[in-house]
Amino acid sequence: MIYFWLFLTFFEIGLFGFGGGYGMLSLIQHETVEHWQWLSSSEFTDIVAISQMTPGPIGINSATYCGYTACINAGHSIPLAILGSITATFALVLPSLILMVLISMMFMKYMHTPTVTSVFRGLRPAVVGLLAAATLLLCTRENFSTPKEDPWQFCISCFLFAAAFYGVKVMNINPIRMILYCAVAGLAFYL
Repeated sequence: MIYFWLFLTFFEIGLFGFGGGYGMLSLIQHETVEHWQWLSSSEFTDIVAISQMTPGPIGINSATYCGYTACINAGHSIPLAILGSITATFALVLPSLILMVLISMMFMKYMHTPTVTSVFRGLRPAVVGLLAAATLLLCTRENFSTPKEDPWQFCISCFLFAAAFYGVKVMNINPIRMILYCAVAGLAFYL
């Protein structure tokens, strides 16, 4: 039965997840952690980190890992968990595939009409809001700790966050190299 709910849940996320993978993260987190409780908040944070480090779109990677982890947490075997990851991934991609085929047939014909232009003007702020929600979603105690729990980890986490932001935005360091630098810094500070 979990496969049906995985399909339905990720189909809805794929249908309403404007803004790409990062925009989908808050929807995926709400459904898998809060609504269905397939994953813990800590597991979801780990999934997001793994999804960012592996090649491919973060939304699809997250769906794949969430489907697998949800099935494992439900007590299914590894082959059935792989089926769960395939189900979640396919369900997330299917609405985009259907919509892109339909939109591509109509878009070229109507792209300069006032109605289509107005729709895109309305979607832009929504996409920015979803991206901001995804950013705030990741600012949790699992990622940063708290000053009361572990002041050292909190300070190091905030420093790495600021250094990564400054390095990528101001110094134009390649994001892949910045990820590697932060990983080495994490090993140095936390070992």
